[in-house]
Amino acid sequence: MNRDPHRHDLGEFLKARRAELDPAAVGLPDGGGPRRVAGLRREEIAVLAAISTDYYARLEQGRIQPSPSVLESLARVLHLDDDQRAYLYELAAKEEFRPPRRKPRPKAQPQLQRMIDDMAHTPAFVIGPRTEIVAWNAMGAALITDFAKIPEKQRYHIRLLITDPAMRQLYADWEGVTRQAIALMRMHNTNNPGDPQLAAIVGELSARDEQFRQWWGAHHVAFCDTGTKHLRHPVVGDLHLDWNAVTWAADPYLHIIVWTAESGTPTHDSLRMLASWAADPSRTTSDSST
Repeated sequence: MNRDPHRHDLGEFLKARRAELDPAAVGLPDGGGPRRVAGLRREEIAVLAAISTDYYARLEQGRIQPSPSVLESLARVLHLDDDQRAYLYELAAKEEFRPPRRKPRPKAQPQLQRMIDDMAHTPAFVIGPRTEIVAWNAMGAALITDFAKIPEKQRYHIRLLITDPAMRQLYADWEGVTRQAIALMRMHNTNNPGDPQLAAIVGELSARDEQFRQWWGAHHVAFCDTGTKHLRHPVVGDLHLDWNAVTWAADPYLHIIVWTAESGTPTHDSLRMLASWAADPSRTTSDSST
């Protein structure tokens, strides 16, 4: 009989968090020698959570559904932050097995495209739960890359971050940006376990890149809808941009990513320069490495 894929993900999440815990941080003695496993042992987690070792082992194996009281104990013992706690409860809430649904690649409605096209000086693009890039405006393409030249089946933000060397140059904190993208992917896809399209992109990138494989396997999660990023743009130089993710009400799986800068700052002026560059009809693709 097939097991609920949420239970599998829950077990993997528990193992990943257990492996990160320092015994001293939870008040356990050192033991005087090297430990055979990273972090805490199953029996140590079970003792701290006041459950049996067998019960906890079955949780990690995806064989049983935890009770609310056990979830609360595990969240406390594993020192989960708010995002991790929300992810834990979201996984545990999916008790009934449902075969994964093959959701089509999201599409941007014409009015959504018109809206971002009207942002003449503001970079914007629309992203799906698997990091599909489904729409963008001229400034979004000028800031990041010419998305139109990327085949649709390969047009994923996470795939660009991993496979395109220009992305490692563009994002000053490439590792932080990439790890955050992976954590957001996990958080946004809790409602569709076993998604074949997500599995395909994860499988491809895991085979191609050891860092991606490690970061995906760490089961870190996050929910973030605003922040600041430092970009090193090949045309206009350093940019310190605020970004916001806005959910499109007509399709909650779509998020509009908008980049802005405070008026009067060097980055604000640079965005105006970038807009002029992007609108120049004499510009060719060789004018920029993006």
